[in-house]
Amino acid sequence: MTSNLTERANIVVVGGGIVGLATARELLTQHPDLRVVIVEKEAELSTHQTGHNSGVIHSGIYYKPGSLKAKVCVAGHRAMLEYCDAHHIPYRLCGKVIIAVDESEIAALNELYQRGLANGVQGLELVDPPRLREIEPHVVGVKAIYSPNTGIVDYRRVARAYADDVRELGGQIITGLRVSRVEERGPETIVRTTQGDIRTRFVITCAGLYSDRISGDRANVRIVPFRGSYYRLSPESSDRARALIYPVPDPRFPFLGVHFTRTMDDEVLVGPNAVLAFAREGYTRWHVNFSEMAETLMYPGFWKLAKNYWKMGALEMYQDFVKAAYVKTARRYIPELSSKDFLPGRSGVRAQALDRNGVMVDDFRIKGGGNVIHVQNAPSPAATSSLIIAQTIAAQAQSQFGL
Repeated sequence: MTSNLTERANIVVVGGGIVGLATARELLTQHPDLRVVIVEKEAELSTHQTGHNSGVIHSGIYYKPGSLKAKVCVAGHRAMLEYCDAHHIPYRLCGKVIIAVDESEIAALNELYQRGLANGVQGLELVDPPRLREIEPHVVGVKAIYSPNTGIVDYRRVARAYADDVRELGGQIITGLRVSRVEERGPETIVRTTQGDIRTRFVITCAGLYSDRISGDRANVRIVPFRGSYYRLSPESSDRARALIYPVPDPRFPFLGVHFTRTMDDEVLVGPNAVLAFAREGYTRWHVNFSEMAETLMYPGFWKLAKNYWKMGALEMYQDFVKAAYVKTARRYIPELSSKDFLPGRSGVRAQALDRNGVMVDDFRIKGGGNVIHVQNAPSPAATSSLIIAQTIAAQAQSQFGL
């Protein structure tokens, strides 16, 4: 198999998540003569971050003006809707409210509103309690941002459509092929896999939870996995949330806090929290990979992060183990809910890049050099932004590789 790949591929994309698929699709769209191959370690595509997210089409409110996230999310929202329309993929612009539950949160809410305006988010509205009750009758708060164009979609379905596009454009997708590392040898690049070496010209890695290993830059940035677990509202109480209900986020962290998300199958998810995962693919509380956990615990940046934010980390861990504490947080926004309304839900793992100083890398990070481009950090809103991230990577490939 690898010998066939050697003959057929001049660009290998490592990773079959939504960003890797979108990147291959964009390369083939712009350069139809390229021989592009995606290699994915799992038997199926998009089984990790893409397959475990909550399906929100973000509008671009949260991100620092001028950042890559802000630029690609606002454009990505528009591109995602256009793509879904063209490919008959259902979605809903159900809207979102971000709620200040008391006076202490109003300043941060106003700042967030100004940030959304600066990013060019359309339709934002600051609402008072009567207007908030019109939008979400069961929610309490003193002030809120209403984002009517925030939506939901099934990103696994979007990813499958991207994969179909790749194949129709002449690309190849190989699953069940794990990449261990990438080595440059002059004009040639060698992709080491579990089934032998692939020799190719150029490589783009979109490896998600293993992006630091594949990029070989682990001295400066390390992926620290954070598990986010959800409850779901019982069918009897799911009408308490019409659409998406979010708190005012803590600006020190890239996590948005426990919120309510209605999905395309009309479940209402409550969460996620954010606790250290004991494995990069540790979707359950007791899933432990001792070597991966040791990597995290031996990384200087982790201990600097833990020293600065141990109180918040302890609270997140407490809420993970004590349902009553989790429910108490969620009831700040919908007080009429009770513990019996919260049923076990899904979970996901966020691939969070952390530098040696203990600073969480907030923006998307794409690093290139020689024959290789590495996507080192692509958390939320990467799914929303995937088509525009792909254009960004393709433009870099055009310049760097001379396509």
